[in-house]
Amino acid sequence: MVILSPLVSELPPQIATLIARRFAVLGEPTRLRLLNVMHERTEVSVTELADAVGGSQANVSKHLGLLLSERMVSRRRDGTRALYRIADPTLMTLCDEVCAGMRDQLHELSSMIDEMVPEPARHR
Repeated sequence: MVILSPLVSELPPQIATLIARRFAVLGEPTRLRLLNVMHERTEVSVTELADAVGGSQANVSKHLGLLLSERMVSRRRDGTRALYRIADPTLMTLCDEVCAGMRDQLHELSSMIDEMVPEPARHR
């Protein structure tokens, strides 16, 4: 797997640490769901996000704080509400690539299972 652009020939430890931290932040299912909602709706409040993912406002706020500290999302005030949006467009590109890879793997696994299971057993 190539992580770096062709212009970079090595991965210094400091950069590897930053990349690993970014993946760790994205490795939490609730944060991925929050990003997905923001992608669909562009800009949303904590209340809207909590309703969309079925979480508490406190829990959603905690996750948003981490995403904000990593500059993955941005926040703006609208009166008393804070509205969040994706600040780094590369996040959705990355998520799209990972999802495409998962679809390919699932399709491949499904085909393998279909080949292994006798025809009558599949239709029970």
